[in-house]
Amino acid sequence: MSLPRDLEALAIDIAQEAGELARVRREAGVAIAATKSALADIVTEADREVEALIRARLRTARPDDGFLGEETGAEPGDSGVTWVVDPIDGTVNYAYGIPTYAVSIAAVQGDPAPEAWEALAGVVFNPPGRELFHAARGEGAWLGVTRLGVSADVGPAGALLATGFGYDPVTRPDDLALTGRVLPLARDIRRAGAASLDLAYVAAGRLDGYFERGLKAWDFAAGALLVTEAGGRFGRGTPDGSGRSPLVVAACPAIFDALAEVTELG
Repeated sequence: MSLPRDLEALAIDIAQEAGELARVRREAGVAIAATKSALADIVTEADREVEALIRARLRTARPDDGFLGEETGAEPGDSGVTWVVDPIDGTVNYAYGIPTYAVSIAAVQGDPAPEAWEALAGVVFNPPGRELFHAARGEGAWLGVTRLGVSADVGPAGALLATGFGYDPVTRPDDLALTGRVLPLARDIRRAGAASLDLAYVAAGRLDGYFERGLKAWDFAAGALLVTEAGGRFGRGTPDGSGRSPLVVAACPAIFDALAEVTELG
């Protein structure tokens, strides 16, 4: 097997184990551990426990790899491979009992920064629905054993698009203005609350496109590979010096250019 496929197989195994732990902890009840960047940006005890499980499993299987996790930060490695992990993407959904959350695990090669790395493997697992999205570079994107492909075209009614809003109330007016500029392209807008699943749904053709400002590396590392391996396009803007993460756009080829233009992806 190739390195990307080996990494994909490992990520699948760990994501399913981690997802089962998240599901069990959700059924037992959720304890809020802390807030992060804003009052609405919470972390649960389960986030920390699930990330610890993932980190321990990776350390055992590939001790020379680096790690970049939402809850525990970065740890450099010596192999040139870094694992980029969101243990529970969609934590607010998770805390409220909304079954739209995922374990997101990606393996990337090179400098562990989105503008510098090459994604090798990615897995997005939704425990409540038991849906396992996975990809290895050059091997396509899959839902279980079914190969995925982005939407072939966008009909006259417009594109079905998804977005998200940042947790900081100061950024909400800009998010709403951005959505307003996109509306003429849209059949409708979805706002599910889990970026990794939005990207997986673009890869599966369930959405025609997705845009959001303020994502962190672990939010999109796995999902971006799913999109491109399914024949879609993914773009990330240039940092503007504001300190806020750049805009991300992912879509089928039929709508990508128009969506990038209206969102001013750059």
